[in-house]
Amino acid sequence: MQLAELLKEWPCTVKGGSIRVEVSGIEDYAQGVKEGDLFIVRKGRMSDGLKYVDMAINNGAIGIVIEDEKQLDSLKLSVPVIWVPNVLKFMSYSAAKLNRFPADAMQVIAITGTNGKTTVSHFIGQLLHALHKNVIVIGTNGIYINGVEVNIDYEHLTTLQPKHLHKILKIAVSRGVQYVVLEASSMGLAKHRLDDCSIDIGVFLNLAEDHIEDHGSYEKYKAAKQLLATLSEQLVLNGDDSFCRTVGLQAKKKKAYFGLGNRVDYQLQLLAEGLTTSTCCLQSNKGQKVFSIPFVGEHHLQNTIAAITTVSELGLPIEDICDVVENLTLPNGRLESIENNLDLDIYIDYAHTEAALRAVLQTLNKTVKRDLIVLFSCGGDRDKHKRIKMGAVASKYADMIYLTTDNPRSEDPELINSQIAAGFSPKQKYEMILDRGTAIETAICKAKAGDTILIAGKGHETTQTIGSTEISFSDFESVKLTLQKLLKDHID
Repeated sequence: MQLAELLKEWPCTVKGGSIRVEVSGIEDYAQGVKEGDLFIVRKGRMSDGLKYVDMAINNGAIGIVIEDEKQLDSLKLSVPVIWVPNVLKFMSYSAAKLNRFPADAMQVIAITGTNGKTTVSHFIGQLLHALHKNVIVIGTNGIYINGVEVNIDYEHLTTLQPKHLHKILKIAVSRGVQYVVLEASSMGLAKHRLDDCSIDIGVFLNLAEDHIEDHGSYEKYKAAKQLLATLSEQLVLNGDDSFCRTVGLQAKKKKAYFGLGNRVDYQLQLLAEGLTTSTCCLQSNKGQKVFSIPFVGEHHLQNTIAAITTVSELGLPIEDICDVVENLTLPNGRLESIENNLDLDIYIDYAHTEAALRAVLQTLNKTVKRDLIVLFSCGGDRDKHKRIKMGAVASKYADMIYLTTDNPRSEDPELINSQIAAGFSPKQKYEMILDRGTAIETAICKAKAGDTILIAGKGHETTQTIGSTEISFSDFESVKLTLQKLLKDHID
């Protein structure tokens, strides 16, 4: 596509060079620029893209896009300098246009909420695939087409950068995908990553305090979440959550409410609960149905009814949806049980907010045979307010707590953990072991038969950020190595 064609419907000012050149892509990292790319100059937390303009041109950039109009006169370059009012919005638009607006060819479901986005997105994907639909799920855990992970090179974010997202959507169209299910994070929405995705249904799950430092305030965090309502043709909302109710009241669009309480369009009632299954009754204006799901816990009921409601609102028969619900499985790192021969119940979960940790611990508390052991910490450089609250939640349920590290970044992990421990009850037993692998090994080795161990915070993640260094680390691998070591010691 020629640069002139890309720019003709977008407000801009161009200075220098020629707009009769071919554009092959957009890139906001100078190191990643390839021949034919437009280089988008944006200011990040740590550096300004202006510093890398020469590198981008040397790498083959055919134009430079800026947001600061003053730079139009100061930049003397061999390629066109293009001023746009908002580079983030332009990134979204240009990525979509260069890939021929692939989202228009599919039905797009975007899910937002402080907790549950990944689980609900995978539940929706599983239900659609079980009903013989081709579906792509994009989010925290990766990219899946019809349940099979797709290996594509991209920056792993909850909501993808437009430069990657629209390329992936174009691939999905070529593979006959009919539905797109993606996670809409507050930062992704605030940075306009989904502005040109033609979202058919926006799903609102819940809201709790999170990412406050990133947005500047709780009100700005809420405002970022609400952007999904303006981008979506139709809304599916949690009727049990006050924020979601408010969004629904303010939006003059078609909407459907789900929940466990009253005044909803799709209500899920718990009839009976076993150790690992829940028998439920769905009440809706589209019918009533009794079925079982292979989970226990209120948060899993909420996630299930959110998925059922969304798929029903896409126009699929409620009877058919309920017939396949019993086959749902949790995504990787969501209350994932680790088999072992030590008579221990070991779980790995992504819970890294107060609400998520409470939900998981409430669920485990129902099946604990002896002690409940919790291993976790909090991330550095963000959301300091939640540390004492997570400490209080853990202390309410845990017999023993191991404080460790969870991406401490530039902060002192001992300080992070002391802020968590400030929420513990006076009699709480706990130990601080900063090396996460050693903490996991200690928790397992000291546990007694019948104990339950929850390793929380990282879930599916395979890296740990300490200082400015990102190292490889997996809770799953750490548990596996510990179990292998214990087995070897037992044999020897």
